[in-house]
Amino acid sequence: MTMMNRTKCLEILKRHIADEIVISSYSTASEWVEMSDRALNYYSHGAMGLGSSHGLGMALALPHKRVVVFDGDGSLLMNLGTLVTIAAAAPKNLVHLCFHNGTYEANGGHPLPKRDVDFCGMARSAGIKQVHLLDNMANFEQQIGGILKQEGPVFADIHVETGPITPRAYDDMYKPERRQKLREALKA
Repeated sequence: MTMMNRTKCLEILKRHIADEIVISSYSTASEWVEMSDRALNYYSHGAMGLGSSHGLGMALALPHKRVVVFDGDGSLLMNLGTLVTIAAAAPKNLVHLCFHNGTYEANGGHPLPKRDVDFCGMARSAGIKQVHLLDNMANFEQQIGGILKQEGPVFADIHVETGPITPRAYDDMYKPERRQKLREALKA
């Protein structure tokens, strides 16, 4: 499995994210809050496995807004049924990005029981039609802008290296002021 640097992928994503709602949790959220602290970010607190479900709920409740989920492979494994539910609901405004590093990184970097899980195959089997595998930086840079604009639901399996296992500032990330800013941005 080829691996990319997640931070570099997020920096590229930042150039493409404008007025979309971004839902992220755990490791990816820790990096995203540092590089793109914005009102339309939603951080899933204590909800390992539920980022995609939160994204689906937002996409269905706000069909006029594009929703992009930054999920982890460990989180997705904890809630695989979400792929079937997303396919059945078929929100045109949902993009589900799975950062796949083969570990439960947020919980100490423990390896997944099977590191080379075929998430693209699972997403297709669930009924999601727009499915992408991104495992090298050249393809990521070339394709991510178009992927973010495709009619959803969209799923992408993004192969990244395990990031640093460091303490995370969850208290700051999940402070009530951030949720209030999100509510205000959604009303605007």
